[in-house]
Amino acid sequence: MPQTPPFSAMFDSSGYNRNLYQSAEDSCGGLYYHDNNLLSGSLEALIQHLVPNVDYYPDRTYIFTFLLSSRLFMHPYELMGKVCHLCVEHQRLSDPDGDKNQMRKIAPKILQLLTEWTETFPYDFRDERMMRNLKDLAHRITSGEETYRKNVQQMMQCLIRKLAALSQYEEVLAKISSTSTDRLTVLKTKPQSIQRDIITVCSDPYTLAQQLTHVELERLNYIGPEDFVQAFVQKDPLDNDKNCFSERKKTRNLEAYVEWFNRLSYLVATEICMPVKKKHRARMIEYFIDVARECFNIGNFNSLMAIISGMNMSPVSRLKKTWVKVKTAKFDILEHQMDPSSNFYNYRTALRGAAQRSLTAHSSREKIVIPFFSLLIKDIYFLNEGCANRLPNGHVNFEKFWELAKQVSEFMTWKQVECPFERDRKILQYLLTVPVFSEDALYLASYESEGPENHIEKDRWKSLRSSLLGRV
Repeated sequence: MPQTPPFSAMFDSSGYNRNLYQSAEDSCGGLYYHDNNLLSGSLEALIQHLVPNVDYYPDRTYIFTFLLSSRLFMHPYELMGKVCHLCVEHQRLSDPDGDKNQMRKIAPKILQLLTEWTETFPYDFRDERMMRNLKDLAHRITSGEETYRKNVQQMMQCLIRKLAALSQYEEVLAKISSTSTDRLTVLKTKPQSIQRDIITVCSDPYTLAQQLTHVELERLNYIGPEDFVQAFVQKDPLDNDKNCFSERKKTRNLEAYVEWFNRLSYLVATEICMPVKKKHRARMIEYFIDVARECFNIGNFNSLMAIISGMNMSPVSRLKKTWVKVKTAKFDILEHQMDPSSNFYNYRTALRGAAQRSLTAHSSREKIVIPFFSLLIKDIYFLNEGCANRLPNGHVNFEKFWELAKQVSEFMTWKQVECPFERDRKILQYLLTVPVFSEDALYLASYESEGPENHIEKDRWKSLRSSLLGRV
């Protein structure tokens, strides 16, 4: 079986062409090229281009790009049905008297296409219709030639393992979210139960940064490339009678990852606002500055941004007497790195540096690149919004999808990195399950630590004491 090359090797700068639709276009079976770059084509021609034959196997960048973008026009199971039909039609797999020699030439190619699909978009196969089609085509291949039975079994086992791991992960997520409670509720009912803070659980900021990286990489790993496309699905203008995504897979894992960012921000703010003494709050701020710095060094920009965002929440930033006691020079440097001005220019420069380091890395640690996820989604969203899916002649705008696939494939490379740090179950448990304050509870804790400064704050404090603590 041909080996699947790594994602980083898929898209180089020549993999797609930025020159839009110049007049010297070549047409080839409903596909339009310029300088050998596929620019557009009818949906049917693009599907034909995906299916291998005796003399042809599609380029891997094309397979990834088309499987990623085709879901904007049809369900994956509909595409799979068409692919199966074309395979059978072209190669007469259904004909028991067909040319065995022909079969030997084509079967490994069809099998390779199915392997790439199941490896890169395994979640498509949670749909029973997809699984039926896959098994049907695999059966046709093995009944024609015994040699491929082992490869088919390997492909199916690998897919089933991935789907089982996904189900298990989703169960864990559901369990975590069902047991999450507001910290203030716990404090009122069992004040002794949360005497611990993050420093008592993990006194070393470097270790905490490493454990945060564990959480990030695990959650990234379960986001499929299709989640980015399915987050922006609309009705296909050429599809009159139905929205092709009325039953689309929910982007649960993508949403769970964004929720983790918010949780980490609130956890940071909670840990800072909790201590009664000013010097303890200042120590907590300095601790998180060190954690954030180490996240930056590791290449974990998502945790870094969540920590900065927690420290910049109003209930934390208003603690002026506390901040006076903090050496803020290191924090200022980090804030400068993640400054949103000029479309996050500083961060994007740092990200490019980390991505470059990752390409030439000799160790897993140097390979780590965890992007600021909300910005990545925003970039992909604007790319999607900025260009039409179809051209005026009804053709699929494939140039747009080369660009989209290039961004997503970079993410795919990053999410496959193994975390090199040792797991610490106790710290991970704390990070994922310890109750955090709600926004109102954060303000209340902040006012209790450093009293209100004006009438607006005083009124808010009274109202929060009354609603949250039941006292005036």
